Amino acid sequence: MSAVSSRLPVFPWDRLEPYKATAAAHPDGIVDLSVGTPVDPVPALVQRALADAADSPGYPTVWGTAALRDALTGWAERRLGARGLAHTNVLPIVGSKELVAWLPTQLGLGDGDKVAHPRLAYPTYEVGARLAGAEPVVYDDPTELDPAGLKLLWLNSPSNPTGRVLSKDELRAAVAWAREHGVLVFSDECYLELGWEADPVSVLHPDVCGGSYEGIVAVHSLSKRSNLAGYRAAFLAGDAAVLGELLQIRKHGGMMVSAPVQAATVVALGDTAHVTEQRARYAARRAALRAAFEGAGFRIEHSEASLYLWATRDEPCWDTVGDLSKRGILVAPGEFYGAAGERFVRIAFTATDERVEAAVRRLAQ
Repeated sequence: MSAVSSRLPVFPWDRLEPYKATAAAHPDGIVDLSVGTPVDPVPALVQRALADAADSPGYPTVWGTAALRDALTGWAERRLGARGLAHTNVLPIVGSKELVAWLPTQLGLGDGDKVAHPRLAYPTYEVGARLAGAEPVVYDDPTELDPAGLKLLWLNSPSNPTGRVLSKDELRAAVAWAREHGVLVFSDECYLELGWEADPVSVLHPDVCGGSYEGIVAVHSLSKRSNLAGYRAAFLAGDAAVLGELLQIRKHGGMMVSAPVQAATVVALGDTAHVTEQRARYAARRAALRAAFEGAGFRIEHSEASLYLWATRDEPCWDTVGDLSKRGILVAPGEFYGAAGERFVRIAFTATDERVEAAVRRLAQ
């Protein structure tokens, strides 16, 4: 039996452990800005919905309840500007990372097939290709890719790690190119509700897709907008034929969102007040950290959206990580997201207000 793990790169976060230990030794404790994990409470109305649905002894359906599908289509129409979505155009998933990692396998990709993702990108795009035995390829401009053997094109706007937002024109060009060459587009839009200096647009917007969902699927998550990373609540919206095929595969694979989480998702997508409140928290933390890092000699690039600052001091990223760890601040080396990030670090502003204030004080010293 060959080890599937041999296809994969070394898990990057293991390399950060020594620096985490250094940062944790700081007299005032660690300020962990390395991972974009929510730290604020799950909204009370979502907690209530989860608790109210706790008595769910039967198996949930893979496609989700009709109420959940109504919530998914309704939210996509209201928030993304998508038009005419039916239940066949949506599919709940068990967290977006699960989907990214296993999508190429579920699509039947393998040896001889290619999966494209941005040069600077979330590492799981590459992992998903390698798990399937496909070849990952990187791009700066997707329309300049060689379409031979290319089966899946990942878009990511707003970007993790850079926070870059693709314009309507850029998205429209990518979709048109992919359709011309018969390439399936999956657009990771998990940070779409977190635009700061730009207004992110979905591939499902009619100005991008021309009112047709053929060959395109958008990926969305409630982890960031609603602090539901622990719930693993996410969903797909787009091409009904693609989602119908994935639904059949996922039925066989038992990939079911739990019934209480389905109920909580319905409530979360129906409420905007908690999203506005959480955005305000992140906006304040972002402003404080940006000013502090710029004051400490860092240059911030892109970062117009998402939960991160993409920062550099024009030095190797591990030097930056090491120096900050001595101040008790842990950040992610840009190298984790591709060789093009080797002189950058990714700074998450998902720490508590108290920890953000501690980082600001330390950077000023």
